[in-house]
Amino acid sequence: MSGSYDDSVGVEVSSDSFWEVGNYKRTVKRIDDGHRLCNDLMNCIHERARIEKVYAQQLTEWAKRWKQLVEKGPQYGTVERAWCAFMSEAEKVSELHLEVKGSLMNEDFEKIKNWQKEAFHKQMMGGFKETKEAEDGFRKAQKPWAKKLKEVEAAKKAYHAACKEEKLAISRETNSKADPALNPEQLKKLQDKVERSKQDVLKTKEKYEKSLKELDNATPQYMENMEQVFEQCQQFEEKRLRFFREVLLEVQKHLDLSNVASYKNIYRELEQNIKSADAVEDLRWFRANQGPGMSMNWPQFEEWSADLNRTLSRREKKKASDGVTLTGINQTGDQVSQPNKHSSSLSVQSNTVQSVQSSYNPFEDEEDTGSTVSEKEDNKIKNVSSYEKNQSYPTDWSDEESNNPFSSTDANGDTNPFDEDTSPAMEVRVRALYDYEGQEQDELSFKAGDELTKMENEDEQGWCKGRLDNGQVGLYPANYVEPIQ
Repeated sequence: MSGSYDDSVGVEVSSDSFWEVGNYKRTVKRIDDGHRLCNDLMNCIHERARIEKVYAQQLTEWAKRWKQLVEKGPQYGTVERAWCAFMSEAEKVSELHLEVKGSLMNEDFEKIKNWQKEAFHKQMMGGFKETKEAEDGFRKAQKPWAKKLKEVEAAKKAYHAACKEEKLAISRETNSKADPALNPEQLKKLQDKVERSKQDVLKTKEKYEKSLKELDNATPQYMENMEQVFEQCQQFEEKRLRFFREVLLEVQKHLDLSNVASYKNIYRELEQNIKSADAVEDLRWFRANQGPGMSMNWPQFEEWSADLNRTLSRREKKKASDGVTLTGINQTGDQVSQPNKHSSSLSVQSNTVQSVQSSYNPFEDEEDTGSTVSEKEDNKIKNVSSYEKNQSYPTDWSDEESNNPFSSTDANGDTNPFDEDTSPAMEVRVRALYDYEGQEQDELSFKAGDELTKMENEDEQGWCKGRLDNGQVGLYPANYVEPIQ
């Protein structure tokens, strides 16, 4: 090395190299990061599984709701079946997504959890055993070299300080020669100081070079020991990386429904159901079951018979059933149908009978629908459309004005024969005992303490018809209110 001194030499150049003392900590930290990444991947899969579950539930709710709307709506025939095929598709896809959710949680999530438990071993004092082993290995491999490096730094510092002192002594001696006021004794001292500083430079330089040579000799062994510990860390990290790749591939297989045979069959079946819709067939069915193709028992002359005294005529039946609704009376008189909450009927105003209906569903499994006498008409009708497919029309004809829906009064536009019975009823003010949130479009929602008007008494199912103060009319559970005294 040169004996001359340069100020820039004293500035230490920072290095981010792995070989610098302490820089092995990034490799050690990677082990802790591996444990945290396992947690992150499990959280990621858990969130995706939750999304799959919510999506499956939404599909099921959508399918259930719209299946009811379509079945109770005016659509019929093969187009109805094609429409309902979408709801069947949603239900099947919902099942597949629930299977995806189960695979993600029961297989992938658990696999990562078990691997993490086997790969990382916690210590009682905190941290992981693998981290401590790597830390100790690097520290042991670096300790001898770091000690020699410290000696080199000290020798370098001493050498640089001697060089600086030599330069300062020479400068003072040179300046003193030009000063006539300086006596020879002082000049002699300056010259001696220059000589001593030159000797210090030689000594520190020799020591600096010697320590640096020792460091160079120890470097190969240092690198070998560090490489050995680093390779152990690399092998541990390689296991994690390969495991993550394996798990991600399994997650991909679980999420990729395009390779599931049943998934392809769902849409193949959906396409077939849609293509099977036949407009001509539906029109033919409607003509035969709802149009001119329907059979008719035309009036004929009937002889008097003593057996007729044992039965009621159609008109006598209506007069004898005060407050009773006849629903689903077929022209043959021997068919039975069950009333439901959403049945729709044509009401004919009368003091004794509310309506006489004919109901026939061509898509029921049984050919005959029959007739039923209902204790009370259920007014809870869901507004799917302007009318429902089960809407029926009166089959009996009467010459009485009160029972004729097509009387002159209706023709003049004063009343609508297709409106529900609007006869006045006793209205009572009631108060809500509990909160209630309407579950259907025709149900009311109110809070405990709210007041409303009861328009009709409780039916067999425990529902009442009422009106809120804002004018909204709908149904509510009868046991949720009490009369206002």
